[in-house]
Amino acid sequence: MKKPNVLLLLTILLAACSGSERATESTVISTALSAGVTVLPARTLTLMSHSSFAASEAIIQAFEAEYNVTIELLPAGDTGAALNQAILTKADPLADLFFGVDNTFMGRALAADIFEPYQSPLLAEIPDELELDNTYHLLPVDYGDVCLNYDKAWFAEQGLEPPQTLTDLADPDYKELLVAQNPATSSPGLAFLLATIAQFGETGDYTYLDYWADLRANGVLITNGWDDAYYGYFTRSGGERPLVVSYASSPPAEFIYADPPVTEAPTASVVGAGACFRQIEFVGILQGTQNRDLAEAFVDYMLSQPFQEDIPLNMFVFPANVNAALPPAFTAWAQIPEQPATLSPTDIDANRDAWIEAWTGVVLR
Repeated sequence: MKKPNVLLLLTILLAACSGSERATESTVISTALSAGVTVLPARTLTLMSHSSFAASEAIIQAFEAEYNVTIELLPAGDTGAALNQAILTKADPLADLFFGVDNTFMGRALAADIFEPYQSPLLAEIPDELELDNTYHLLPVDYGDVCLNYDKAWFAEQGLEPPQTLTDLADPDYKELLVAQNPATSSPGLAFLLATIAQFGETGDYTYLDYWADLRANGVLITNGWDDAYYGYFTRSGGERPLVVSYASSPPAEFIYADPPVTEAPTASVVGAGACFRQIEFVGILQGTQNRDLAEAFVDYMLSQPFQEDIPLNMFVFPANVNAALPPAFTAWAQIPEQPATLSPTDIDANRDAWIEAWTGVVLR
């Protein structure tokens, strides 16, 4: 089968969309045919994902035009809920592909045996440290670091240095300054808990539970979700807490969406060794797909430079492909930790519930 040219189709589509009227399917196909691109029989490819998946319309339409396919997006709630739905419908899958399994759910996803292996040639452009599944059932698409964020103006006004490590948060200087999320109900909350487990461990003279007991004594505030913490209690959003568990990509988002515009990001991240937990998101081909060829092509597309460069400003995470250029706001204001905390997906899957239950007993009861 002749493989059409994605970049050519993207160029055609963007040119077609630049006119006074939106390009129709027929005009795109006609333009493609005149450019010598093969047009294939119409099909539908369904991508199931968590509800935070986003890609620009032009990027999706370029693939649709190249393969004469309709991409049907099937958002299914948060990562855990979406994965559970994919597992429950394994015998009669709802989609051809699933995007959004991260390293905190990878063990569960692989154990459920819902994916077909595919070794994309684009993996050559993905760093080895992001490739956590050597069976190629799940391929890395993006990553993001959950870190402490701080309000730069607040700390400057108080004449107080921001914390540099997790240990600093238990210091009386930072009493009642931190808002974090419940790991039972929040993805960044779970990631932050995992960072503390990686840092302090479960055994020894001072464990992660001892650390959380110290944070509780120092007035940490726990919310159910990221929105509540960031927009309800963070000083940058009008709250009273200048420290919040968020993402390394939050400062560039603050810069981009500042109203009125600002000349520098008003927030920054704490990125010392072990202070952040790296979340990696993966895509996989679901068992039972009737569109294996298209599914492989779309996986390749998701790992390719055009799609990867579309990721930062749509999902505010970092592209996995080393050749993907970052937007200027990311290169200027996103701090990527050199030594993020990590735990194996197998350990996370085996211990997640016990860790959360133990945390709940120390922090909330």
